[in-house]
Amino acid sequence: MGATLSLGSLLAAELSGSPAWSGMAATMSTLGAAIAAVPLARLAAARGRRLSLSTGAFIAGTGAVLAITSALVSIFPLLLVGLMLLGAGSAVNLQARFAATDLAQQGTRARDLSIVIWSTTIGAVLGPNLFGPGETVGAFLGLPPLTGAFAFSVAAQLAAAFVYLTGLRPDPLLAAMSIRDTSVQLPRARSGTLILRQNPRARYAVAAVALSHATMVALMSMTPIHLREHGASLVIVGFTISLHIAGMYALSPVFGWLADKAGRLRVVLLGQAMLLASLLTAGVAADSRAAVAVSLILLGLGWSASVVAGSAMVAESVQIQDRPALQGISDLTMNAAGAVGGALAGPVLAWVGYSGLGFLAIALVAVVVIWTALQTSALPPSRKPAET
Repeated sequence: MGATLSLGSLLAAELSGSPAWSGMAATMSTLGAAIAAVPLARLAAARGRRLSLSTGAFIAGTGAVLAITSALVSIFPLLLVGLMLLGAGSAVNLQARFAATDLAQQGTRARDLSIVIWSTTIGAVLGPNLFGPGETVGAFLGLPPLTGAFAFSVAAQLAAAFVYLTGLRPDPLLAAMSIRDTSVQLPRARSGTLILRQNPRARYAVAAVALSHATMVALMSMTPIHLREHGASLVIVGFTISLHIAGMYALSPVFGWLADKAGRLRVVLLGQAMLLASLLTAGVAADSRAAVAVSLILLGLGWSASVVAGSAMVAESVQIQDRPALQGISDLTMNAAGAVGGALAGPVLAWVGYSGLGFLAIALVAVVVIWTALQTSALPPSRKPAET
């Protein structure tokens, strides 16, 4: 996904004839992930994780094929459709973390979820390094320039679908639904929006994940532009973003373990503290490349802690029959919040600069902190030390 999204922006500029369209690559992929989130969750509820995740992977593979085809026939709208379908791969990656929670025990649910998130580190590191090999393979296969990595994506999505179909046995969600007291009739599954209206705990968890994601996307997406405007080379920009990605994923098992031991809310607050430190550093020392790098590392760590703990709360705030619907609406909200955060960050950067962006984004952190404090005060005294 990382390789094809980066090349997608270059391919979009080439096929459209204008660099102004390059941003549509990320936009269409995010849109595709948001659109796919709820249908894939509904499919999981009806037929299980195996079919849902493998179907999403097949859709993403089809999107990669369409992207290659668009370059062969030089049709820009076809590329946009391909990138949107490819976004289903992102939706699958998000929902895979919830598959790890279906049969997890209460004391290890956050840890199990975080291991799936951690595996993204491998792809995030390898992805950008596939540019060169992808072009070599593409040339060998007779593909147009900038499309070789999409051929890798086709192979990767088919391999992922195979792993889901063969590895998820028994299906974790279906198995979890069957492991219950059969004498107790479960209520009918509710829609994700209905759950959010009726369940304050679920509403908080979804909001914490979405707002943390929006904060991360807003600052991260504008950092390359800020660094380039201040004379940083592409090497420096790439290294800074790599440090940020490492912060997002590499330590997620640590935050999962902490969430299981110390409680979800405490780890959400820890994440918000790191996000706050990141935004303050960006606001105060925007002219220092070293400070910006530190800010991006903290930004990734804060995102990781908040999303791991928040996602664990999403998984356990409702009964098993309602989990897929809530998880789908959570991923939809997360993607939508990220898209809005990235879209608004550009005008804010032009208006008040990188420092102003950092300071203004503190408002998002403040919402989560206040809401978390209200959640903590609402817990019974016996559950406050290490609540679930």
